[in-house]
Amino acid sequence: MWHIAKRELYNNLNSLRFALTTVLLLALMVTNAVRHIREHPKRVQKYHNAVTESVNRLTSHADSSLYTLAQKGPGDFYKKPSALHFCAEGGETVLPDRINGGGLGSVQFWSLRYPDANINMMNVGPDVSEVDWAFIIGYILSLIALIFTFDAISSEREHGTLRLTLANSIPRHTVLIGKFLGALISTTIPFMLAVLVNLLMLSTASAIHLNTQAWERLGIILFIALLYTCLFLALGLLISARVQRSAVSLVILLLTWVTVVVFMPSTLASLASDFSPSMSRDEYWDRYGESDRKFRHENHVWARAKGLDERTLRKRGEFFIIMAANSEHLNEGYLTFKITQVQRARAITSISPAALLQHLLEAFAGTGLDRHQQFIENVQRYAREYREFIVDMDRGDPESRHIMGVREGMSQKPVNPEAVPRFEDTFNIGKDFNAAATKLLLLSLFVVVLLAGAYLAFVRVEIYSDHQN
Repeated sequence: MWHIAKRELYNNLNSLRFALTTVLLLALMVTNAVRHIREHPKRVQKYHNAVTESVNRLTSHADSSLYTLAQKGPGDFYKKPSALHFCAEGGETVLPDRINGGGLGSVQFWSLRYPDANINMMNVGPDVSEVDWAFIIGYILSLIALIFTFDAISSEREHGTLRLTLANSIPRHTVLIGKFLGALISTTIPFMLAVLVNLLMLSTASAIHLNTQAWERLGIILFIALLYTCLFLALGLLISARVQRSAVSLVILLLTWVTVVVFMPSTLASLASDFSPSMSRDEYWDRYGESDRKFRHENHVWARAKGLDERTLRKRGEFFIIMAANSEHLNEGYLTFKITQVQRARAITSISPAALLQHLLEAFAGTGLDRHQQFIENVQRYAREYREFIVDMDRGDPESRHIMGVREGMSQKPVNPEAVPRFEDTFNIGKDFNAAATKLLLLSLFVVVLLAGAYLAFVRVEIYSDHQN
């Protein structure tokens, strides 16, 4: 087995395709690193400036009074840019980078508001306009894998060397595994060389910081890339075993690659969008906002009530708080509706290995829809913590009437800004594993099925009827 693998490796190392592969991957990875080194510091600086402005606004509200802090809210929340953005862009230009956490008006209570975005049109496959790892692995590496295997068996059948090989007491699965390993090593060497150059450039750049968790994620991403490469190596061996001429094998594989990698993700996404018609925010509110409109109509009198008696204050407070909660609920419902559409499209496009790879790389690179959902969960968890803090602080003021939602019913004392909980957007690799587990198993299943198909096809090869030169 190892003798066959070394022979395949030796033949590939001395071929023109290996040299061209090495040059191409190095050029793409260097381009990727240079672009990330230039653009990532801008994203980080923009994020830090926005967070600083939001914290300053929160501090000024705390210095005013607890009521102002409760009414104005904690300010806007910003999504932390991923240090592994170079691995998968993930449609970040389409997804919102913040969630609004401010008040609705001069007297109304704050609520979370999610900026509208056309996230149902987000790319579900590698974006050819972005030279990220998802594009390099999804398009280039898969094509290279096919180029290294299209003639692995058919060429030997054409030249009669396969008959000589199998004339010895060598099991066919040994020959197949040897060829698979030789092709795998041949494609891995230039890819890993390009990756090492890429990571060396990034890790030595002063503006880029890759922590321990980032390196762990990179290890997972490289494993996924290896698994994805194995899929196309198995496909190449399958077709090469089924046809007798290398030229025919190459044509079939190229057509298959174009169909699976290029056309299938966009075609399936288009079909999914046809079955899931989009809905504007106004249309959603018209359809599902009836209870909110009814509540406002029945209780609007309390919004302008001027009395300071207990009943009036409580009614006013309840009105403002429920109105803010209803608004937040409708905003969250519309966001859930849009995300569900995208998830349905992504599930359909997972039939394509290229789309499957894109989703996996996004998950572990900390970009894309899964990362955006994690950001939303972080904000919602903090919002609950912030509201609990307001209630606890108000209860601790003996001069307060403890009526939430109105100035006259809450504490008017300033709050120590250091005591106010601060929002911190975090990455959770455990959640990423849970989100990507099914997709990872599906990709592994594709590899197993194609390897089994390649073995069955090779077992049925008729070597004694082959033409010998």
